[in-house]
Amino acid sequence: MAIETTASGAMTADDLLKHWQGHRRLTRKVIEAFPEDKLFQFSLGGMRPFAEMAAEFIRMAVPIVNGVSTGKWEEFKGPKPATKAELLQLWDAQTVQLNEKFPKIPQHRFREMDKAFGQWETSGLGTILYAVDNEIHHRGQGYVYLRALGITPPNFWER
Repeated sequence: MAIETTASGAMTADDLLKHWQGHRRLTRKVIEAFPEDKLFQFSLGGMRPFAEMAAEFIRMAVPIVNGVSTGKWEEFKGPKPATKAELLQLWDAQTVQLNEKFPKIPQHRFREMDKAFGQWETSGLGTILYAVDNEIHHRGQGYVYLRALGITPPNFWER
């Protein structure tokens, strides 16, 4: 998915959401590619199982959008998925929530400095980009896991 820009070449908030959702679509395909038992149990080199990484993305996505929007940083309050179906159900529910909440972020909040969850001091944009980068990084680990299991992962460019 190409990132569209304004006439000045700047990325809009809508472009950023589309970019993030493209990555989320690809990560969802990675989750789907795992056999149920391997999703929750398989690991290499001391890394966490991919289900734990995906649960981390869930704990971050909507809470980050809410925090950037309001300046109130609240942890994810929801069940920890125990099956692939539960994980995908939460994933899909958050996809809808992101599409609803992201456009409501006031433009000035993208530039304002904040301390997300009391940990990361950066702009709202920086916090969102951190979430995207974190997902990409851990999705790469999921690709390694799938290859080690003899499963061809989804094409990384098909977002």
